[in-house]
Amino acid sequence: MEQRLANSWRMTVNEKNFIQTALLSDLRIDGRGPFDYRNLTIQFGSEDGSPEVQLGQTRVMGFVTSQLVQPYRDRPNEGTLAIFTEFSPMADPSFEIGRPGESAVELGRIVDRGLRESRAIDTESLCVVAGKWVWSIRIDLHILDNGGNLVDAANIAALAALLTFRRPECTLGGEDGQEVIIHPPEVREPLALIVHHLPIAVTFAFIGNESRVIIDPSHFEEAVMGGKLTATLNTNGDVCAIQKAGGEGVMQSIVMQCLWIASVKAADITGKIKKAVESYKTKRDLKKIKRHPESVDISNISKDMEKSKLELEKGQRDDMEIEGHSSKKDESSLKHRKHKAVISGPSSWDPYSKIADADELKASLASRAVATPNLKMDVMPPEKQQLNVKDESHRDADPSPPLLVAAEAREEKNKGKTLLDAVKPKHKRKKKNASNSNGS
Repeated sequence: MEQRLANSWRMTVNEKNFIQTALLSDLRIDGRGPFDYRNLTIQFGSEDGSPEVQLGQTRVMGFVTSQLVQPYRDRPNEGTLAIFTEFSPMADPSFEIGRPGESAVELGRIVDRGLRESRAIDTESLCVVAGKWVWSIRIDLHILDNGGNLVDAANIAALAALLTFRRPECTLGGEDGQEVIIHPPEVREPLALIVHHLPIAVTFAFIGNESRVIIDPSHFEEAVMGGKLTATLNTNGDVCAIQKAGGEGVMQSIVMQCLWIASVKAADITGKIKKAVESYKTKRDLKKIKRHPESVDISNISKDMEKSKLELEKGQRDDMEIEGHSSKKDESSLKHRKHKAVISGPSSWDPYSKIADADELKASLASRAVATPNLKMDVMPPEKQQLNVKDESHRDADPSPPLLVAAEAREEKNKGKTLLDAVKPKHKRKKKNASNSNGS
């Protein structure tokens, strides 16, 4: 005890007077107002039920475990809930390892009373076999840094740990059906605890002769305060527990004012706890999907994923069918075009153009060649012009071999002819005249 008092931190008279004088002007040494809460941060570890709460300079870590035990005789159908606190010298020089001191006992009782008396945890759901086996939930609160107001920080850590804890699922088996079988997390998904509401502890400090009221006292303010009041309320405004510590008396009007302020702060803190827990659950579900995708119950996500996958596969299947039909049509059209080109003459790349008939071309060319024998041969013959017109409309066509041969033969035949070729030679005329005279 003497060593603990020697290590305890003591405030000077001037520091105490400075804090009390500043409160007369509604100012605090850290810049807050009389009813301003410090910044609250909640973080979670890798395991379920292991949060770390930081309230200003105060840091508390919680950890929840469970085991099967025999129930109490007066409550055979209910599980048990126990809270243990550990004050480390690392948090405050006045804390020592070993038997817990008065502050540790008081802290555990306040948190336990707020949870147990309000029945925030459904203890009947922790029963496995009535009168034989029930689940015992243990909450360990470790004080990492004492920056003042340990009760509020420890209460938030306990609630966050209970909301994120998962106990193993168990079933009954054996020959008589009374043997308890505990399933590991790989076999069956652990079960969450049933939490009806969140009792939030809000601490007020009374400083000075005029009993100035402040909320969430820091470590320096706790050294000056003459008394404190801790009210535990939920978001509905129900008072779960209340405790007044210290020698100074408090008027009823001040207590009612503290309860009204505590109800407002409880709603704010509850929203922050739920937001942090939802973020942790989302990350936990994503990790579990990566580890055990077949054992995670994500009906909405799986339905959406399956629906989108089916739509994607259906679209790909339709595209493949369309491509197959189009390729078949292209092949059949190409074969048909080739067949027509071989049989009936030149074909065209233009699908809207008509294929020329070879017989009609031959007949037209022959008629034009007979009708214009006496024209000048240096001018392009009309059949050739007609052929050129057809060639312009079918530039990319492949004409049939017989038509090409006929056209080339006509060109060679008409290439060297002139007007003189139209006049018969003299020896032919003489023979004709001679034949006529002999006949006469």
